[in-house]
Amino acid sequence: MISYLLAGPAEEPVSLAEAKAFLKIDDAAEDGLITTLIGAARLHIEGITGRALLAQSWRIVLDDWPETLVVKLPVAPLIAITAIAAVDNNGASHDIGLAQFSAEPDRLIVPRAITGMPGLQARGGIEVDYVAGFGTEPEDVPADLRQALLGLVAHWHAHRDAVIVAGSGAVVPSGFDRLVSRYKRARL
Repeated sequence: MISYLLAGPAEEPVSLAEAKAFLKIDDAAEDGLITTLIGAARLHIEGITGRALLAQSWRIVLDDWPETLVVKLPVAPLIAITAIAAVDNNGASHDIGLAQFSAEPDRLIVPRAITGMPGLQARGGIEVDYVAGFGTEPEDVPADLRQALLGLVAHWHAHRDAVIVAGSGAVVPSGFDRLVSRYKRARL
């Protein structure tokens, strides 16, 4: 399975004004840096949790449906499946009806028989487009993840040189892991 980000979130879960208030900064001299840190902190949290904080459009490409009939989505929580297309042996794309599929917050459930399913091309014959995130508004993001994001921005802002010198082991502040721990996926 290959996944692609089709469209990122329309805004960040924490505004520049919120971050500046958290950092106790009044002037605009570091607005560019703080904005960059907000985006980087969101990406860091999304990367370690496998969850989109705000609505984002994703595409996964499969060679075939899994035998288990369950497609584990690489980015959750699922808001909606927006399109499923199958590419036949001649390279023609066929839209597959979404009503026959069901979903859970982190997976797509495939029916045993799929109406409108052509014979698939050998590689990348199935494309599933979906929207993942806690919602479309910053207020939809859980408070502990917003707090983790603000803490990460503050830590990176205060320790710019230390992060570069110490490497990835020192990039998160104390308590950060506790804030995001319940959102991490268990990997077996």
